[in-house]
Amino acid sequence: MQAITYQYIRIKKTDFRMEVTLARPEKRNAFTPTMVNEIAHAFQDANQDDSIKVVMLKAEGPVFCAGMDLKAFQNADLDIPNPHIENKDISLGEVFANLHKPSIAIVRGNVIAGAFLMIAGCTYVFCSENVQFRLPELNLGIFPFQVMASLMRVMSEKKMLQLCLHTDYFSARKAQEYGLVDGFLEEVDVEFFLTGFKDISSSAVVAGFKAARELPSVASEKRYSFLLKKLYELKSSEDVKKRIFEKG
Repeated sequence: MQAITYQYIRIKKTDFRMEVTLARPEKRNAFTPTMVNEIAHAFQDANQDDSIKVVMLKAEGPVFCAGMDLKAFQNADLDIPNPHIENKDISLGEVFANLHKPSIAIVRGNVIAGAFLMIAGCTYVFCSENVQFRLPELNLGIFPFQVMASLMRVMSEKKMLQLCLHTDYFSARKAQEYGLVDGFLEEVDVEFFLTGFKDISSSAVVAGFKAARELPSVASEKRYSFLLKKLYELKSSEDVKKRIFEKG
């Protein structure tokens, strides 16, 4: 894929990983329709690049992300479309659901409102212990509708509703209890953790992620046959044949 100049994110490819950095610190990295489409474009690149085994999500500035830029979503003139990519009306939650590679969020600043779409959409979330989390939507007379679907991927409906009703900041430790955080940067050797992805099969991971996304829509009595079919399809791929031959 041809290199693209992004306006609200920065991309860096190093060896087997892609780093996606939110780069709108002056607006606390609040996302606009253009930023959503830029992230979607970068993720599509990661999906199609077999050399990319893991995607890392970072952010510039003291706030990881303050959620949706409500003014930009209501007034398109406040956003700057990227002329190099197709700008679609797409949810940020859907963007993360369409990433078929492992993703790791490195969170050093507060996570607010729609930013939960990002952390709930990542495979792993490692944050600083002093990070705080907040869903303030009810204080604005709205409800965190988009966030609900992402949250239910990591917690029960009951816990999700409790979280949406709680508008105050809560700690990173509490976020870990909710299942939103997997570890703390003060305790995790991220570079060592990343080495575990270096030699994994991209085709197997993509197939697995796609199956996981489809599985909830498959009737429970058909899930094993559905997954067996996916296994047979993957085993017939050239990548699997090559790996089996190399292992002798």
